[in-house]
Amino acid sequence: MRYENPLYLAEEAAALDLLSGGRVALGVSRGSPEPALRGWEAFGYTGSTDPRGADLAREKFDLFMRAVRGEGIAEADPEQFGRTGRLRVEPHSPGLASRIWWGAGSRETAAWAGAQGVNLMSSTLLTEATGDAFADLQAEQIALFREAWRDAGHTGAPRVSVSRSIFPVVNENDRLHFGLRGQGAADQIGVIDGFRSTFGKTYAAEPDALVEQLRADAAVQAADTVMLTIPSQLGVDFNLRILEAFAEHVAPGLGWEPNTQGPV
Repeated sequence: MRYENPLYLAEEAAALDLLSGGRVALGVSRGSPEPALRGWEAFGYTGSTDPRGADLAREKFDLFMRAVRGEGIAEADPEQFGRTGRLRVEPHSPGLASRIWWGAGSRETAAWAGAQGVNLMSSTLLTEATGDAFADLQAEQIALFREAWRDAGHTGAPRVSVSRSIFPVVNENDRLHFGLRGQGAADQIGVIDGFRSTFGKTYAAEPDALVEQLRADAAVQAADTVMLTIPSQLGVDFNLRILEAFAEHVAPGLGWEPNTQGPV
């Protein structure tokens, strides 16, 4: 969000949602660490007092969500249109606001997302290191998000997604590429964006073992959506086979059922 015009983004998201028949699920966040020093200022956005631009991103996200929800943003010109009041951003897509996700990298930002009334995305790292296992730390993050959602008085049930690097080993080629990743795999501690952070482990094993491991993953069990992080450098065909192997051999063991209705 540091680099985005929030009203233009709201306009584009609504247009895409209308064109797709209400199928857009849009994830946004502050943005990842980058090599540019306060790079958002080069795009004309100033005023941040945070060296990471987090305050700027949150202010923009608030305006973005107001626009997506259809609030009046700009004053009407009575001389031009014969009316007064505030105008909303057009086009407007009803229901899009319920399909916006915020990417949170800590427990604090997850609670903030819950208070905002948006869905939660949590990736394969958290900018925190408490000594707890990554999955347990992430499960706590999810619990804080849902608690903040309820405390803010939002209705309905928010969506929660977690990301995992998961590689089913179903043949010798898979074993060649991923077999070593699963041997002794463990969480890692490192520094990113100036924070001591916890990085989730890679899951690579035969399908039955993966099902058992993922059932023991507290955050996977707490979430309703699992997003797979796959190595794009291996090409489309290879990655498609990873997804197919997961869908065929692993996901059913976690309770997933394919969508047989197709797009609407």
